Amino acid sequence: MSSPKVGLSTLYKLSESFISALKDVLNYNVEVIEVVDDGAHSLNKQRVSKLLEIAKCYDVSFSVHAPFADINIASPSPILLRAMIKRLLKSLKYAAALGSRVWVLHPGVETGISSFYPEKSWIKNRETIRLLWRTIGDYGVTLAIENLPEPYPFIMKNVEHFKRFYEEVDVDVGLALDIGHANISKQVDLFIRTFRGRIVHIHAHDNFGKVDEHLGIGYGSVNWEMTIRLLKEINYSNFIIVESISHVRESLTNLSKLIHLEM
Repeated sequence: MSSPKVGLSTLYKLSESFISALKDVLNYNVEVIEVVDDGAHSLNKQRVSKLLEIAKCYDVSFSVHAPFADINIASPSPILLRAMIKRLLKSLKYAAALGSRVWVLHPGVETGISSFYPEKSWIKNRETIRLLWRTIGDYGVTLAIENLPEPYPFIMKNVEHFKRFYEEVDVDVGLALDIGHANISKQVDLFIRTFRGRIVHIHAHDNFGKVDEHLGIGYGSVNWEMTIRLLKEINYSNFIIVESISHVRESLTNLSKLIHLEM
């Protein structure tokens, strides 16, 4: 069985220019670059062309993280939701142009009026994912929903949320397992064991189990030895993207060592 490919997200350079971020990421000689399609790194035709040039020169592949700033796929406002879906579909189009295998999407968020309409946010979140899934089939890209952390009001955070989602939605939507987020809910092993056939993408970063810090791998409380062992047990061989915003080189080194360590 082939080993997972280790990649690096542009998240740690999101405050810098797109070109500056790319130059820095390329210094790490990774096999995969995850482009965060948001903020200063929002994709457009020119940036997609630049990335395709880089792919030819450096033999790298891409994954794309969908926009998430001010995006709520469970928004109770039809007007705002239409605008957000339009933005997401634009991102999806660029992901396909890059040959991205995976397009990572955040689930919806509860709002200040959600308590007045029980289940409405959950239903709207489910409907929007269905809509995006129907569209993504035209592009040959895998849609992956990311588990988000406590205490934020996201709709899909823990194993029970994802179990319910997959029971209710009969679509081929993958799980982008965020190890750092799962560590906060103390469900890293439970996520892996429960969704061994659903995990199509992984984000790797560390924390101390309370706050979403995006620390370097090995600089928090995540049990990485156990995590990698479990991923080997389920024969996971897709991308593992480092999303640490500090100790980036150490994170890549530590993760690569663990992946190739006999356990």
